[in-house]
Amino acid sequence: MEYVRLGTTGAQVSRICLGAMSFGGGSEWMIPEDQSFAQVRKALENGINFFDTANAYSRGESEQILGRALREYAPRREELVVATKVFIPMGSGPNQGGLSRKHIMASIDASLSRLGMDYVDLFQIHRFDYRTPIEETIAALDDVVKAGKALYIGASSMFAYQFSKYLHTADKLGRTRFATMQNQHNLLYREEEREMNPLCVEEGVGLIPWSPLAGGVLAGSREAGTVRSKTRMGGGQYKKPSDLAVIEALHHVAAERGERPAQVAISWLLSKPGMTAPIIGATKLEQLDDPIKAADAPLSKEEIAILEAPYQPQKLSSIVRPEDDPMVKPKLRIGSKTTP
Repeated sequence: MEYVRLGTTGAQVSRICLGAMSFGGGSEWMIPEDQSFAQVRKALENGINFFDTANAYSRGESEQILGRALREYAPRREELVVATKVFIPMGSGPNQGGLSRKHIMASIDASLSRLGMDYVDLFQIHRFDYRTPIEETIAALDDVVKAGKALYIGASSMFAYQFSKYLHTADKLGRTRFATMQNQHNLLYREEEREMNPLCVEEGVGLIPWSPLAGGVLAGSREAGTVRSKTRMGGGQYKKPSDLAVIEALHHVAAERGERPAQVAISWLLSKPGMTAPIIGATKLEQLDDPIKAADAPLSKEEIAILEAPYQPQKLSSIVRPEDDPMVKPKLRIGSKTTP
């Protein structure tokens, strides 16, 4: 396994990150603790030292399972890079979500308790908060770092102009800067290549994209008829002729290389500027094999061109607009049966 810097920080992470959204009982496609433990063990055995979760995944159960698994199988804590997130409402009452100082301070302590850790390496804001002043969020995150509860901070899907405001405000106030951006990026959804990714490359922010296999579509989940493929998280929106053409190109390149489509799709992501580590979510042990192989199987320029040629613009997704602010919809839970 190759290791690279986490953005422009000095921390070293594997080129593949294991995502823990599937850990727990929040939805019918998720996996119980024993299977989650097996995922973590296999990841560690193959050199993966980077793990991502969120407080909202199965309402904290994902953090609990990941923490227990790492204590069971991991080497020394200093060899691991563990990331979690804050923002999604964790309850229906006031101050249960968002990026206020109050919620951030309560959330980091709750996440550390569930993980069973003294600190996380990367503490990420899950979305942009329209209701909290940027200065308040930046100051609170900086205080979390200064308290030693997180080493670095990161962000997830939002508009590029919003992220640039966070970066500018941190610089203006002399506060901790964002080290990473976790955004949606894969062969079927490349809208982040327009503004967000170039911004991150310019600012030295590492990219750790989620849904690198488009909810499993690029790995063949639709053909296999998996449980997740029938949900909104399973890439059901990718049905346009241009999407099918991308999938066809992927299968062509994979066949020519004697590899599986999932491996080629991850290899393509790893070729992108600013790319640190795609976040791989798995529900079966064998689903880790192709991403792990991809780390050592670069594509040629000609193969990349074939994969990219059929792409057509997509509608923006997973970016919160004011009218969709989950703070107005407190039932929103990522990885929960109550998610609308």
